[in-house]
Amino acid sequence: MQQGMQQGVQKGEVTVLLRLMERKYGPAATHAHRRRIEQADAETLLEWSDRILTAETVEDMFS
Repeated sequence: MQQGMQQGVQKGEVTVLLRLMERKYGPAATHAHRRRIEQADAETLLEWSDRILTAETVEDMFS
């Protein structure tokens, strides 16, 4: 049950990050990086979510 809850939270984090990316960088950037985001662990997703606030480019967000 715990694992299922963690997976649900992580899926939500993926959804939010993809939505933020699409609004900031456009659908092409989101499409290009979707797989990378979907495969990231929860800690990495949170880190990228913080970086998107100040990153000027997608590459900045991932670096």
